[in-house]
Formats: sequence, C-alpha cells, structure tokens
Amino acid sequence: MRGEWRVAVAVIAGLNLLGWGLLLTAVVPSGIHYAVGGSTALAVGLAAYALGMRHAFDADHIAAIDNTTRRLVDRGRPAATVGLWFSLGHSTVVVLLCAALSVGLGAAAAAIAADDSGVHRVAGVWGPTVSAVFLLAIAAINVWSIRQARRGTGGAPPGGPVWWLMRRFESVVDRPSRMFGVGFAFGLGFDTATEVGLLAIAGTATLGRVPWWAVMTLPVLFAAGMAVADTAQGAVMRRAYAWRTGAGDGRPRRRAVTYAVVMTGLSAAAAVAVATVQLAGVGTETLGWGGVVARVGAIDLESAGIGLTVALLVIWVVAAIGFGIAGRRRVTVS
Repeated sequence: MRGEWRVAVAVIAGLNLLGWGLLLTAVVPSGIHYAVGGSTALAVGLAAYALGMRHAFDADHIAAIDNTTRRLVDRGRPAATVGLWFSLGHSTVVVLLCAALSVGLGAAAAAIAADDSGVHRVAGVWGPTVSAVFLLAIAAINVWSIRQARRGTGGAPPGGPVWWLMRRFESVVDRPSRMFGVGFAFGLGFDTATEVGLLAIAGTATLGRVPWWAVMTLPVLFAAGMAVADTAQGAVMRRAYAWRTGAGDGRPRRRAVTYAVVMTGLSAAAAVAVATVQLAGVGTETLGWGGVVARVGAIDLESAGIGLTVALLVIWVVAAIGFGIAGRRRVTVS
C-alpha cells in the first residue's frame, strides 16, 4: 500500500513539476502566446489543467475506476492507484495527438478539426463501444460478487461459458497498472468537449508557430490535472470499499454484507447506466436510431459524472454512519 502511494505521489508530482515548471520558467518568460491576441500563456496553461481535472469527472471515468476498485478490493489486491493508471493511459492519447500537431503533421490537424472525418467517425464508434463493453463486463463481475456475498460463499464463479469468459476478462485487469491499457482504449474516442477543447488550443498554437516544447506543455498540464482528480477518486472509492472489510472490530457480519451489497449494487448500476447511454449514442450516430434511444444517447455524460460522484459519496457516508451507529448500539447492549 505504501509503495503504491509512493509511486502515485512521485508520478503526480513529476507531471505537475514538469508542466508548471516549463510554463512558468520557459513559456511565460519567453513572452509566448498560444493565440494571436488571445489569453496569456499562464491563462491558457491554467485552462489546460482545469480541462484535465474536469475530464476526470466524466461518468465513464468514474464508473470504470469505481467498479475496478471495488473488484480489486474484494479480491484483497492493491487498488489505491487504479485512478492514476487509468488517467495516465487516457491522457497518453491526448499527448500523442498534441505531439502530432506540434511537429506539423497536417493530416492529424485536419482529422481532428473535421467532425465528418474518417478518424472522427471511427473514434466516435470505437471509444464509446470499448468503454461500454468494459463497463458491462465489469458490472457483471460485480453482480456475481453481490450474489456470493449474500450467499456467504467464495471461490470461483459457477461453471458455464459466460462465467468462463468473465474469468478470462477478469484476469486481464488483475492489478492497477493494467488500467493503463483500459484508459488508453477509452481515450481513443476523443469526442468529449474537454479533449477537443485542449486539442483545439494546441492546434491554434501550432498555426501561430509556437515552439513544439511550448505546445507540449499543454497536454502535460492536462495529464497532471486528470491524474490528480482520477487518483483522488480512486483513493476515496478504495477507502469506501475497504472500510467494510475491517476484521476484528466487532462489526456484525450481516450488516457488513448489507453494506457491501448496497455499495456494489450502486457501482454496477452506474456502470450499466453509463454503458447504456454510450451504446445508445453509437446507435443514434451510426444507425440513425431515434425516439427514446436518441434521447438516451443525448445524455451528457460529462455533466452526469459530477452527479455520479456526489451520489457515490453520499451513499457511502450514509451507509457508513448507519453502520457505525448500529455497531455502537450492539456493543452497548452487549
């Protein structure tokens, strides 16, 4: 656990020192402007950092980090850095795209700028589909965990091809570092306002003949902001799930199982809801579906993510308080 946190602190500190160090000691003193007549370099750097933090609250980020953390904690595995690794994989896509822009790769700029480009069409299907499949699969694993908790049993899932596939999937993401690949796959959809906003800033900067190292300062700041927020989310969720696993503290087992079921049920339900919205959006964009499907697909997952975060925290606090009160009453009566 301590080793995990040392890695997390070192990575986050390194990203922030690199990003802010370049901005404050090189970009700002050089008088570089990312856009003619636009905001100062400091303001643009702050915007890039804020976009990264804001992007971390997308509902698919929260659902993926929350469900994976829940599963790893349940298996007794390290889970404190799930959010960090996810954010690093996700932001790597943005860094690579900005690198392509900074070296003057015209094809990249055209593909990113045009909403009807082939890249956008493929990414618009790939990103949400991969995200939805991952969320549905990990929600299914967590639903199985609820069944096992209620039965008071452990061990391997029941037999059958479906659970065999689940076990294969589970082995792919069996440690926090494996979330790098998941985050990278999620990032290939680059269709959210925060990512597009940063890429637009970087693209404008390259047109103004801003040095490549100054352009690359922006995705580093974006990655630093996302890493801070996603790591914090993962740490809070790990605490929420690990809290009920404490042994030897007099907690009634039945109430501990109830707490686990409530938290896991919410986690799985959130993942299914986000996946449904994403798949509805893909169906609307690629197959022309309308009606209820189109309305579901139009839900803004970026805004919904903040509400999902608040809901998870509120339910955890309420459950923890209720569980604690019940435990104290039990000790008093005894």
